[in-house]
Amino acid sequence: MLIDNHRRKINYLRLAVTDRCNLRCNYCMPSEGINFVKNDRLLSMSELKKVSEILVSQGIDKIRITGGEPFVRKNLMSLMRHLSKLEGLNDISVTTNATLIGPYIDELKELGITNINVSLDSINRETFERITRRKQFDTVHNNLIRLISEGFNVRINFIVLDGQNEQDIIPILDVMKHHKVSVRFLEEMPFNGGSKNFNTIKWNYKAILEHIAETYPNYKKLESPKESTSINYKIEGHTGTFGIIPSFSRTFCGSCNRLRITATGDVITCLYGKPVANLRDLVRGESDTKKVKETILSAIGNRAKTGFEAQEKHAQTVFDSSMTSIGG
Repeated sequence: MLIDNHRRKINYLRLAVTDRCNLRCNYCMPSEGINFVKNDRLLSMSELKKVSEILVSQGIDKIRITGGEPFVRKNLMSLMRHLSKLEGLNDISVTTNATLIGPYIDELKELGITNINVSLDSINRETFERITRRKQFDTVHNNLIRLISEGFNVRINFIVLDGQNEQDIIPILDVMKHHKVSVRFLEEMPFNGGSKNFNTIKWNYKAILEHIAETYPNYKKLESPKESTSINYKIEGHTGTFGIIPSFSRTFCGSCNRLRITATGDVITCLYGKPVANLRDLVRGESDTKKVKETILSAIGNRAKTGFEAQEKHAQTVFDSSMTSIGG
């Protein structure tokens, strides 16, 4: 069991398999993209498997595969097959933009990997293409409908962007009202490759809820696990639910159970902090499993109490990173 220095149990790993993405969302990176790392700096598939095995042996029982866009990574399914057989790993999930997942949906279902988060910041074609800078709306829409219709546990992640997509908050709830889907609205975060700086946001979690309540006043707050980052609600008459994630306000730090490992092996104990260690050379070299475990324990034992504390240690330099390079 992994317990940090603030007595928080760490059982959830967000494992990035690539820093690359086939979209160019304007809140994530500049239009020209970022300097993606060379392949030899990425953890190989065998190294990703080894890291996963070690962390599961230390008490991680939930792994979310992230990127970049994870399905950009060749042979991703070999990792998914391996994870599905790991004893003690109870929950395998994926966060994707749903552009490339289509050919893998059947096998994911066979493996029992049915928890899929789809990043979708607009249900309007023009707005979607303006935000993503790519013409992939039909592909995303078709894959999303297929995931829903085939019984996957789908959560839609919608980042509320001032002046860009707030007009779609109510319409996406309208569209999803008859489906067993959770639409989660996230506060914007300044991890955009240095393309935009801000210290406050208009659309914080309170403003998002107030906006929804104007159209749907008959909602109720749901009980959520204490580790949940989202505050969850159900609108009367809707099949699905919605949630709001205070990702910039950071109201959930006290119960944080997450650890991040980037595609290059960096260990990140808080999204708002810099990497505290790197596992790539350890699993690539002659170091034994014991050394990797000691590195993880050391990182867990020195976590910031909150995202604000983590940010203060590095001033604003942490925001020079793009979300695609730090694993979401």
